[in-house]
Amino acid sequence: MPVCLNCNISADEKPLLAIAFKDQTLHICPQCLPVLIHKPANLAGKLEGAEHFGPPAEHHH
Repeated sequence: MPVCLNCNISADEKPLLAIAFKDQTLHICPQCLPVLIHKPANLAGKLEGAEHFGPPAEHHH
């Protein structure tokens, strides 16, 4: 059963979004998605290489 890569909540408890990374399909819940977008380094140890993702690129200007 899929679980959120950040909080480990299951797909039975909340909807999960599937993400593809390094030939893997991982899952993240909508509540944790902002962590992936804005503070990916907080996922270090949970998502390979997350500590090296750096700040999000500036856009929408």
